[in-house]
Amino acid sequence: MALTHPAKRLSEAQYLEIERAAEFKSEFFEGEMFAMAGDSPVHSLLASNLIRELGGHLKGRPYAVFNSDLRIKIEATGLLTYPDVSVICGPAKSVPGANDTLTNPVLLVGLLSESTEAYDSGKKFEQYRQIPSLREYLLVSQKEPHAELFFRQENQWGLREASGLEATIGLPELAVTLALSEIYANVALVS
Repeated sequence: MALTHPAKRLSEAQYLEIERAAEFKSEFFEGEMFAMAGDSPVHSLLASNLIRELGGHLKGRPYAVFNSDLRIKIEATGLLTYPDVSVICGPAKSVPGANDTLTNPVLLVGLLSESTEAYDSGKKFEQYRQIPSLREYLLVSQKEPHAELFFRQENQWGLREASGLEATIGLPELAVTLALSEIYANVALVS
């Protein structure tokens, strides 16, 4: 009878060492690394537009807007991941010994593709809800001008949606309203 040997799980420290030297980004969860999908021109432009719009609205206020190079750790579950856009309010809180990994976003943004939509709106959002500082989670479609905002209320999460280039979506925690026409500026959507 042959014995099988389970794959060796990585520690968080081992993951961080590998990740910092890697040419591509990977998520880390329960001892395993998962390569993240590559970006498309549509994805990159949507992210840039969102960063520009959020940065403009939040200028002079105690917020910092980050791109997908910033790693976030969900301390309650151990997931380490790279949201498409993150917003931190006040001083950034980093993981001890890992100042390149933050734990206190107030807003996270996911840009939905066919390959990531189910994960981003399902299992990943379940994990994100465990972040005490998180107040809003914005999902933006790469197929059509459409955005969904999940926002923390007393003991539940609410949902607002906006569709079409003439629509806007308000982010109540940040006191910001984003025009979908600006989020999708110069974006050639492919259905």
